Amino acid sequence: MNSKLTMAIVLGATTIVALAGPIEDQIKVRQSAYAFLGWNSAKIKSQVVDNPETYNKEQAIAAANVIAATANSGLGSLFGPGTDQGVGWKKTEVKPEFFEKPDEVKKLATDFNREANEFAKVAATGDINEIKDKFGKLSETCKACHKSFRVREVKPN
Repeated sequence: MNSKLTMAIVLGATTIVALAGPIEDQIKVRQSAYAFLGWNSAKIKSQVVDNPETYNKEQAIAAANVIAATANSGLGSLFGPGTDQGVGWKKTEVKPEFFEKPDEVKKLATDFNREANEFAKVAATGDINEIKDKFGKLSETCKACHKSFRVREVKPN
């Protein structure tokens, strides 16, 4: 079984469990999925932006496939009613406005899914310059949602 299919199955099953569970479980699964997305994004950024001399085609393809599989796993179902106030592994960082602007959220999610799928296709070519360019476009979709709908705490120096 390839890693993309495995990831899709795991995330799909986890999503089903989360929907049946309490708010805190939905938040935990959501936070875990986004942490996993961030970890895979950091692996790509490290290789194609920060240290291109460490570029490993297979690792980049695997990380891109995980990002696409996660993007297509139904993350939206983990934003059920009340999940803007709860605590999962930590206090949720979702702003209440997320639930008040469903059309804007849908557009941002659609943009992210499209870019994640395109990114996986580009990563499969192995061309580091194309990967770097497409990774920048994917990152912009993440930042757009964070800017509008994520609470950012100021961390002390």
